[in-house]
Amino acid sequence: MRQTDFWQRLEQVFGATYAESVAADQNITQLDGLTIREALARGVATVTVWRAVCAAYPDRVPAKLR
Repeated sequence: MRQTDFWQRLEQVFGATYAESVAADQNITQLDGLTIREALARGVATVTVWRAVCAAYPDRVPAKLR
């Protein structure tokens, strides 16, 4: 998954403003407690980060975006 696709999906799910907050401020258990931004900066594959977002927010991410 390309990063542009990742960010578009994140904004679709959370809205533009809240998506940035989620990416910078929320520590995700499935990413060993890293934030989305930290995980991407450390080279974690975007598809891995996206799957972690889906697992962390199952009620927010619609099935068509999983």
